[in-house]
This record gives sequence, C-alpha cells and structure tokens, in this order.
Amino acid sequence: MESLLHDFEPSFTFEPAEQLGADEYADRIERIRRDATVAGFDAVLVHASLVGWYHTSNPFLRYICDWMREGVLILPTDADQAPELLSFWTESAVVPPGGEPLEVGEIWQVSPFGRESVDRPGSPLRKTVEACANILRRLGIEGGQVGLIGDETATTCWAGLRDTMPTTAFKDATDIVLRLQRVRSEAEIAIIRSAGQLIDIAYEAACHVTRPGVTDYEIYAAFSYAQMSRGGETGDGYQIGVNRYGTHCGKPYGHIIRPGDLLNLYVSNVTYLGYSAQAARMMVIGSATDTQNEVLEMTVDAVRRAEALIKPGVKFSELHDAAFEAYVERGYLKSKETRTMPFNWEAMPDGSPRPVQRQYVEDPDWEAQGRQLMHVWPAAPGPHNPNLGHAIGMPKLPQYNVASHNTDRMEPGMVFVLHAQWVEPLVAGSNLGDLYVVTEDGFENLTCRTSVEPHRVVV
Repeated sequence: MESLLHDFEPSFTFEPAEQLGADEYADRIERIRRDATVAGFDAVLVHASLVGWYHTSNPFLRYICDWMREGVLILPTDADQAPELLSFWTESAVVPPGGEPLEVGEIWQVSPFGRESVDRPGSPLRKTVEACANILRRLGIEGGQVGLIGDETATTCWAGLRDTMPTTAFKDATDIVLRLQRVRSEAEIAIIRSAGQLIDIAYEAACHVTRPGVTDYEIYAAFSYAQMSRGGETGDGYQIGVNRYGTHCGKPYGHIIRPGDLLNLYVSNVTYLGYSAQAARMMVIGSATDTQNEVLEMTVDAVRRAEALIKPGVKFSELHDAAFEAYVERGYLKSKETRTMPFNWEAMPDGSPRPVQRQYVEDPDWEAQGRQLMHVWPAAPGPHNPNLGHAIGMPKLPQYNVASHNTDRMEPGMVFVLHAQWVEPLVAGSNLGDLYVVTEDGFENLTCRTSVEPHRVVV
C-alpha cells in the first residue's frame, strides 16, 4: 500500500500562503466593536463549543482571534478594555500552537468538572456561566446590553447568563460577524488559493494511484497524504464514492476498483490556515455507458457556461440559470428554478418524508464484509441540491448560494464554488466543479491546475 505514491510528483510546486498578520485580527475586532457600538451593545460575547473529533462547532473564535478550541470571548465595546477568553472546559488535549489567541488580554481555564472524569463535583457549563458573569460585572457591564455571537450549541450558555444576570439585556448579534464574511481580503484569498492548490495536488495523487485492484481506502489515503503533508489541517472534510454508475458519494468502505467504475471525489473541504477550498472531480475507470458520458459532458458544460459569466456586477442567479440551461437543453430538467428543481435529498411534494426505495443492490465488496446494500441511494434523482454552488471561506459558516433566487451581484473578493451535479440512481452520476474568486475585471480559478474534465484511467 505504502509504495503506491513512491514515484509521485505533482505537476507544480505548492505555494504556501503566510499566516494572517496580527493587524488583520485587530482590524476585525475594531470593526466588530464599531458594529456593536451602533447596535447599542456594551460588550459582545462569542461562543464556540468543541464537537466531534477536536473540531469547534463554528469558526467564530478562530476568525476573530485565531483561537482553535472551545471558548467564550468577552469583547468589551470600549477599545481601552482588552478582550478576555474563557476556555478549557472540555477534556480535549489540544493546546497551542497552533492558535495562540491574538489581541486577547486574560485567558481563563475553566476545567472539565465532573464526578466520573475528574472526581470533582460541578458543571463546566455552570462554571463557565458564572465566570462570564463575573467578568461582565467586573467590567461594569451588568445592567447594560450584550450582543451574543454563536450557534445552537450556545443556547444553554446564553440561557444561563440570562438567569444569572436578569437586569442585563442579551440579544443575538451573530450577524455582526457574518457580514464580515461576504468579501475576502487579499490575505484571506492568498490562503484560500493555497488550499485550492492542495486540492489539485491531492487530486493528482489520487489519479496517480487509481487503477483496478486498488481500494477506495488507498485512494482516499493518497489524497489525504498529499494535501496534509503540505499543511492541510484535516483529512475528514471530503467524500469519495465509487460504483459502476457514478452515483456513490461517502466515505471509503473497502470498494475495490474495477473496469467500468466511476469515481467521485467531492472535495467539500480542504483546510489550510483555517480557510477551506472546495472542488469536485470525477474519474472513469476504463469505459462508461453512453448515458454516463452524456451526464459527465453535461456537467462540464454547465460549469463552463457559468464560469464564462463571472465578473463584478453580474447576478448569481445568472450563473445558476446559465449552468442549468445545459440540463434543460438535454431534457434532464424542465425548469431552472431552484424551488421546483428535483434534488437528491428532497421530501415528497407535500413536504412529508420521502420513502427510500427498498431493493437489493449488488455490491460484492460490502457483501464480503457480511453486509448487503438493501436500498437504492440516493432516494431521488437530480443534483445533490437545487443550486449551482455557494460561498467558501472558513468551514461551517453560513453561506450564500448560487441559486435562481439569489439576485445579489458579484463583487471583487467574493469566493465561491460552482459544482454541477446530476445523480440518477443505478444509472449515471457526475459531480464536477471548481473554486473561484471574483477579481476587478473577471475571475481567478483557484483550482485550475487540474481539469474539471473527468480523468480517464485506461485499462
């Protein structure tokens, strides 16, 4: 297995971007403080929890002060009061570097209280709430107005603060930080450009090892090694799918590559220095059916039609419509409208849950593990979602979509992915796309070193 990459050399040299400077974080805090002042807030609290395997539930703290763990940032509106950070209320063994917080004064370690884990009575949540309330009181903010930035994992923390400080008004202010995500700075774009290069190098590595007899585990590992060995932060932000239709998308499970397979690498997230890139690529092992080739050609055509329109002042809806016109012309869609377009995860027309068709589907590699595929996936034909793409920046941030109802106009510095998809269960599937940044006079393709055309493996 380890020898598969022994003679691999990427077709270009990776260009790593530099870390964001402290001045960029200082500017972000200054802008947040200004918005807080306009809103009448005396302070802003920013919350992120730790979920899953050492990931935060949102990137807000990393965006504001480069903190990579859970925490509550207390950010006073007055510039002469330094932000303070509460953290370390979970047992996760993660300490800087990376992620020494910038522009922060005091850092407070809460501790993961609990009878079973550390044999110390207490609640980490309760202790965090009490500590936060005490800091707000010390800063003279009790009885004032406080803005709250977070996600659903912050609900119990915010509720605890409202109970503890009943004379203080707490109001959602998450939109303050979300507004900062629309247009990226040059330094941010440089990092995303490097993340895009990691995708291209990793895809070249995946192409290098893909041949009959190799498993999806090995292809996924080759992709992961190529990008992580150059600074990629995580190896679990993307999907691989292989079957004879091109309709699979998931995690590797032991599929052995065979002639006639279609492989999808849906690179939802390769992260570099906190910022992600996204693209989608397909491989054909040997030959494909006429219908499969038509679907592959259609999705390539859709991406290129939309790409040709990217420039400041053009509506996102125009990109969506141009791409899906390629589907209408070929008879795959009747309408380009997002609201009426079929898609893989849709419910029934009345909004009720859609039944997943129960049917035996042959999969010898799954059956070799003592299991059977007994449903047809996905449950409905169409693209994964009824749009062409979405904004890209830091993982897990809410995004604008490239859809028929998004009439916003593009601006220089906007970064988004365009991925054209079509999946017809047990027949044909394709998912192809690139990552773009809008420039003053057009666009730059940030995943341009590999082609959106499917890679064909000769057997």
